[in-house]
Amino acid sequence: MIVPENRRPQRSTGKPAAKKSTSGRKPAAGKDGGRGAPKPGHQGRGGRSDDRRRTPDKRYDKPARTKEQAEYDGPDLPEGITSAELDRSVSAQLKGLPEKLAARVARHLAAAGLFIDQDPELAYRHALAARARAPRIAVVREAAGEAAYASGHYAEALSDLRAAKRMNGATAYLPIMADCHRALGQPDQAVKLAKSPSVAGFPPAAKAEMTIVEAGARRDMGQVDAALRILEQAPLNSKSREPWVVRLRYAYADALAEAGRTDDALAWFHRTQAIDADEITDAAERAAELESNAS
Repeated sequence: MIVPENRRPQRSTGKPAAKKSTSGRKPAAGKDGGRGAPKPGHQGRGGRSDDRRRTPDKRYDKPARTKEQAEYDGPDLPEGITSAELDRSVSAQLKGLPEKLAARVARHLAAAGLFIDQDPELAYRHALAARARAPRIAVVREAAGEAAYASGHYAEALSDLRAAKRMNGATAYLPIMADCHRALGQPDQAVKLAKSPSVAGFPPAAKAEMTIVEAGARRDMGQVDAALRILEQAPLNSKSREPWVVRLRYAYADALAEAGRTDDALAWFHRTQAIDADEITDAAERAAELESNAS
């Protein structure tokens, strides 16, 4: 699965301020806190101190969970989630695990797939729970990498996808890995991955993703003309209306706009809009903005 580029969430900042008393008065005494209440250390019948009676016994305190324990436990699994949601090829890779362990890993993987669009961070936590239980299975590391990418944990995504690639030799992860390098401020590494020999044999959608990432990396390095040449070698005039064609055209129009070729950019934003029935881009708004600036 190729996760759409640039799904980078906003970071929340600030903490809610603590509430303060505005009455100017001290808290009222409790039921026994009025006049004549025993002072701290007062011994009642039996000679036991009130302070001692109120002191908690630390022998019964539960130790805080470590980060590793929290990852292993993972979030609560939604009711109804079973391994039946997974593709058979995924389930087949889990057969080497003990039955109960395989079932638990499978449910966390299914939950990760369920939440990856609506709550990527929750999906990531489910993927971590699966990884904590089965770190040496390629499909588990792949799922962890994709969930990390979707939730903006780019260094972790790169690490897990590299691990998956070492395990199964798959190259389908290369576009995501390249975009992780971009997100980490390493566009030269993204370009290096884009030049991998295996990219030539990619299916059209994956090849388009790598083209978009490579062009973006060139733009990151200030090489807008190089980005345009890369995109112009792609099938921009394909008659297909698949999302990958929409995204290719949009990337080309955006690069043209950055290069100052406003008329060409406007034409390609319109060509993008013409096949973007699902409105996966803001090509219509970009075209309107360029037309407004030109008038």
